[in-house]
Amino acid sequence: MTEQADILQPLPDALDKASAALASGRLVAFPTETVYGLGASAMIDEAVAAIFEAKGRPHFNPLIVHVPDSATAAQHTVFDERASLLADAFWPGGLTLVLPRRPDTPISLLVSAGLDTMAVRCPAHPVAHALLERAGPLAAPSANASGKLSPTQATHVAASLGTGHGHLAMVLDGGECAIGLESTVIGLPLDGPATLLRPGAVPGEDVEAVLGYALAKAAPHTSNDDSTQGRSSPGQLASHYAPDAPIVLNTTQFDENDVVLAFGAEPCPLPKGSLNLSPSGNLREAAAHLFSMLRLLDAVAHGKRIAVMPIPMDGLGAAINDRLTRAAAPRP
Repeated sequence: MTEQADILQPLPDALDKASAALASGRLVAFPTETVYGLGASAMIDEAVAAIFEAKGRPHFNPLIVHVPDSATAAQHTVFDERASLLADAFWPGGLTLVLPRRPDTPISLLVSAGLDTMAVRCPAHPVAHALLERAGPLAAPSANASGKLSPTQATHVAASLGTGHGHLAMVLDGGECAIGLESTVIGLPLDGPATLLRPGAVPGEDVEAVLGYALAKAAPHTSNDDSTQGRSSPGQLASHYAPDAPIVLNTTQFDENDVVLAFGAEPCPLPKGSLNLSPSGNLREAAAHLFSMLRLLDAVAHGKRIAVMPIPMDGLGAAINDRLTRAAAPRP
């Protein structure tokens, strides 16, 4: 009989239960400031493998390892001067660093998807931090079915993965995620430039300001197969973050076959059921609402398309447009 997962408040007893479940090789979904993560002990191969099974995630897509601090990250990766500079500026926070793995790290090779690098992040959420202090490094992609909308509330996790999944022990409910977009991912190879692998919660311009030079840009990943192009970072598949309804971008004219995801001032009365990411044009507000509003529109689309108004590319707009472009891409 499949064990039922619990949705629990993050009280100390719930955190202790979560830590025990992780130590036994089960999965625990937990909140971060970006999105909810599906956590497994990064030291247990079978537990990390269960993440791929629970999400239906391709095994060639690497995972992010969440750590409580930069000292822990440096135990498992080659943490150079650039990494220290960025960690000091943005950790805890929405920045992931892809670094060379240390050969003696006990962290499962499965998190690296066959690569000699590891993605690490220190999240800025009290529940996540308390869990990491108890349970140690956790491999944790977003807590949703692979390729679908990322969860920003505990109920989104239950809706996407189902609380009856045998591997999922519990969901720690930390309320709605403050940022609502996944982390920015920066690659720091020993013999190459700092590279923006995925835009996200920390604008690339802010990273460049700390480094003092421009980031290199990764080549776009144009398919969902297991080619090596673009797979050095999570979230680089061509089709990702997708609702069931089709999406059309940069639209300013609408008809009865649309439900609209608006941004800023609305040019005309919008079709019934439409939503506005930020009537004032605030990109941080828009980022926080993106996935939850896409979920709501998907639920009422009923054969209609989701038409998205233009969103500027500056600041968090780059990450918002990245997620929307992947959501609108042809489905595998």
